[in-house]
Amino acid sequence: SSGINAEYGDDWLTEYTAEEGNERKAGEGKIWVVLVAGSSGWYNYRHQSDICHIYQMLIRNHGIPRENIVTMMYNDIAYNSDNPFPGTIINALHGSDVYEGVMIDYMGDDVTPQTFLDVLSGKYTEKGSRKTVKSTKDDVIFVNFADHGGPGILAFPHSELYKGDLDRTLEMMSEGARFKQMLIYVEACYAGSMFTKLSADMNITAHTASNSDESSYACVLDEDLNTYLGDCWSLNWMNNTEQIMPNLDSETVMEQYDIVKKMTTTSHASIYGDLTTITNEPLSTFMGHGKGLKDARANEFQMENSIQSQDVMIDWLRRKLRKTTDEGSAEELKQQIKDHENKEKFVMKTIDAVGADLLGSPEAVNNLKKVSLAIRHPGCNEAVMKEFFAACNCRIQDNPYITKYLATLSKLCNMFSADIIVKTVGKYCYEQ
Repeated sequence: SSGINAEYGDDWLTEYTAEEGNERKAGEGKIWVVLVAGSSGWYNYRHQSDICHIYQMLIRNHGIPRENIVTMMYNDIAYNSDNPFPGTIINALHGSDVYEGVMIDYMGDDVTPQTFLDVLSGKYTEKGSRKTVKSTKDDVIFVNFADHGGPGILAFPHSELYKGDLDRTLEMMSEGARFKQMLIYVEACYAGSMFTKLSADMNITAHTASNSDESSYACVLDEDLNTYLGDCWSLNWMNNTEQIMPNLDSETVMEQYDIVKKMTTTSHASIYGDLTTITNEPLSTFMGHGKGLKDARANEFQMENSIQSQDVMIDWLRRKLRKTTDEGSAEELKQQIKDHENKEKFVMKTIDAVGADLLGSPEAVNNLKKVSLAIRHPGCNEAVMKEFFAACNCRIQDNPYITKYLATLSKLCNMFSADIIVKTVGKYCYEQ
């Protein structure tokens, strides 16, 4: 059953043919799409919800054939024990279900950085449905990723994708003429840090929810489900796309970027890479020429009802504590919250200590924090982060709040060798 998670309803069987919406002129290539939700757990509901919504939009409204879309998501939300409506996922308050009919190619433990890179570059994989992007020099690729991120890191359920590995894959694909153009949308904290060095001549453009120095934000708290339904930037670009349906020829990639940047008041939407050619392409180049039904599944929402993605988990635990009537559960939740608060303090203190040791004083660390992040040495960044996660026993997936402090370590990589930082990290993590 890997590949399909739900029986199709009648409306799926009668959906208009793919050809109608994905007509390509002679010499035009195909549109390939890779959709990734990199998280798991009920409090991360919004990432899988965003991805399901995008899938429905591309299939139903934009006419992209299912066989051209590869979807990766953990798939622990629709039938989660916390879900009062089993088998459904919504992306808007009282919204319609976006889960039914989504074909998931890679789920559970198959949602890994390596599988993602293999899928994107069309390598053979034994995992999941084995579907990968079989693109040619005439094809375009649209990638959408939603999850937690850190400096030079995109998180997957049990591991991390580092900037260096993504860079190498994109360079290899560009040199091997594996696509004509690629558009990457990333909803994650510090998403900009993955692309600050993206060359303008690789025919790749990345549009991110945040710049290199900040969190992205969760939006639309559903009190009944006790979770956030979507991410602010993702909901904004989907709303914008649905508003211009079915005329996706009428807005360019850059126009969407400008509109969504203004709509997203919580973080600084940013754009990288090719800012001359791809940015002048109509959205239809990457999202399909469909003249499908206008069936908007998101709704207008208030930006005020938003929270830094890094704080969603502790916020969720505190809300659970407020709602619980069971004394045993309350004690357990209080302990969990306390453990996380202590872990956050420990991480903040440890990273400051590492910085002060290497730079000579706490003042120097504070000055470093004011410098904008640029990852010049991805290999150092990766080595230091891996050591920190292992030695200090914390992970972005389990402790998303730690990403508030990691940039100091990344910035140290622009000043010291990886070996020295790794050794210092080990010293302070193990000491405490």
